[in-house]
Amino acid sequence: MPNRLSDETSPYLLQHADNPVDWHPWGPQAFDRAQAEDRPILLSVGYSACHWCHVMAHESFEDPETARLMNDLFVNVKVDREERPDVDAVYMTAVQALTGRGGWPMTVFMTPDGRPFFGGTYYPPAPRHGLPSFRQVLQAVADAYGQRRDEVVRSADSLKQALEQSTRLDEGGGEPDSGLLDVAFARISASYDTQHGGFGEAPKFPQPMALEVLLRHHARTGAELALQMVRHTMVGMARGGMYDQVGGGFHRYSVDAHWLVPHFEKMLYDNALLSRAYVEAWQATGDVELRDVGEDVLRYVQREMTSPEGGFYSAQDADSEGEEGRFYVWTAEEMDEVLGAEDGPLLRAWYGVTAKGNFEGSNILHVTGSADDVAAATGVAGARIRDVVSRSRSRLYAARARRIAPALDDKIITSWNALMLQSFAVAARVLDNDEYRAAATRNAEFLLAELRRDGRLLRTWRRGRATIPAFLEDYALLADGLLSLYEATWDLEWIREARALTDTMIDLFRDEREGIFYDTARDGEQLVVRPRNIDDNATPSGNSAATQVLLRLSVLTGDDRYERLAITALRDGTRLMERAPLAFGRMLAALDFHLASRREVVIAGDLRGSDTREMLDVLRRRYDPNLVMAVRPAAMDEAAAAEIPLLAGRRPVDGQAAAFVCRNYVCEQPVTDPAALQAALAS
Repeated sequence: MPNRLSDETSPYLLQHADNPVDWHPWGPQAFDRAQAEDRPILLSVGYSACHWCHVMAHESFEDPETARLMNDLFVNVKVDREERPDVDAVYMTAVQALTGRGGWPMTVFMTPDGRPFFGGTYYPPAPRHGLPSFRQVLQAVADAYGQRRDEVVRSADSLKQALEQSTRLDEGGGEPDSGLLDVAFARISASYDTQHGGFGEAPKFPQPMALEVLLRHHARTGAELALQMVRHTMVGMARGGMYDQVGGGFHRYSVDAHWLVPHFEKMLYDNALLSRAYVEAWQATGDVELRDVGEDVLRYVQREMTSPEGGFYSAQDADSEGEEGRFYVWTAEEMDEVLGAEDGPLLRAWYGVTAKGNFEGSNILHVTGSADDVAAATGVAGARIRDVVSRSRSRLYAARARRIAPALDDKIITSWNALMLQSFAVAARVLDNDEYRAAATRNAEFLLAELRRDGRLLRTWRRGRATIPAFLEDYALLADGLLSLYEATWDLEWIREARALTDTMIDLFRDEREGIFYDTARDGEQLVVRPRNIDDNATPSGNSAATQVLLRLSVLTGDDRYERLAITALRDGTRLMERAPLAFGRMLAALDFHLASRREVVIAGDLRGSDTREMLDVLRRRYDPNLVMAVRPAAMDEAAAAEIPLLAGRRPVDGQAAAFVCRNYVCEQPVTDPAALQAALAS
């Protein structure tokens, strides 16, 4: 019989709607019941693509005896961390304070007023690897709450104080300068894996924001080492098993140091950040392999992760048929059956497929070397290898499509969609691709129509239902994405929308006393503490995204109020950026933008004219992350141009498209020749 989760929109919560556990969704009903019955609350937090969440659900939440204990002893609350990042952040901080580590599934025990007093992550059904069984934990916590209430209350009070302390900024105050960027580069370089690329040891995450810091460092200083680290890492990831060699798209992370064995779920945010990073790395290096990977990811998102309405889905699961990775792996026999006796052995050599396998008796496909390397190993011409690889991928994809696919989390999250919108917009501008431009525009229109009510954003949408007030990251990332969409379309409407969102963001989330932003709105639900994170995780933090959009908007609109707010946030994060640059990649990018000897370029001309397109082509080819671009179409009137001060008075010259290269709104003489524009930018 379905429980109280059956009316929810989250696929993760719906996965638990038939559990024998009497789950409550997060909300006042659960807390009122806990207060009335004087019971502790058991909070379980996870997400739909989480492998160990599925394991614990099968072992414990689907078990009638375990469910009976949970129902008898606790009020049980289930939360999708992707819907409620605020709840997840508060209680993850508590678990990390208690245990020194965190992760999902997260299990937290709270007093009826929401104060945590004990918690952990995954608990097995029987004691193993030094962990007690979940039933033992349930009984011990219930006994403590019933028999030693004073200890529980002291623990809850102590943890609440720790949570309150975690939201205070005691680290800032310095004046950031370019020396901080140099220190950050040195520390990122020190963690670089010179053998396999990437940063740190296994498990190895893709770290796209660290790659952006390296690209920016190269653009600022010309340091070739930065570019070498980017290319080595990106090629390693793209040729490894962490990349889906058949269907495109990146899995979450690699469990080993050399990118072979992934954690198989695919998350929208990873593919958003990485597709943009690969396209921009192509700009910086000219390496076509990087561009091709970036476009391959975009095609994967269009094919498998886009809703009919134009939104982008959240994730694809790691598991199918009860096994992690089953959908993605191959045996040698399966490869030969699909590709035949001639092509099969060549593709097996290309993808490292053996009879023994490299993952539980099967093979995770990975590129073993260049076509010439495989040619030398097989005695077949390199051109033949390239031909076989090119035409065999679609056959493998079609064969794999007949398998039982992993589950799809089809909810649409505003901030994650904003990241993907920005990636499509950047690719549209850089590659001059109308298909990507249309995908970005359609997504922006969908988000603003379906996830905005009365000027305020909502967090999630699924099957026509939009729920949960949006968080700081939703506002900041969507505003930033819309600014990138302006650069892909030159439609002023996107700057207007970005500015409206930013003004609302400042009103709802900014802490006037400390100058940075809270994650939740001032009139939002009051949790045990009001969360505030400034460090990046898998996605940019709301504070770093807000800082970046404030700086970009300041230059475009000429409103220095935005810049003043951004500078305050940069000062507050100075010491933290210096100490842990891998955790502050997006804030470092904002700092790089702020400190740059920034130039603005205005193109005035007919957007349909070949002369205007040739000028824009000069800008597209350059990796110049701090270049501010604006276009004044020939038909734009002065009232519209006034919305971007750079556009005021800029006109074509003698009927030809003209480019104005400016510094702090003071522009040089216009040029009408693309080569002259190239020279001006290179000077």
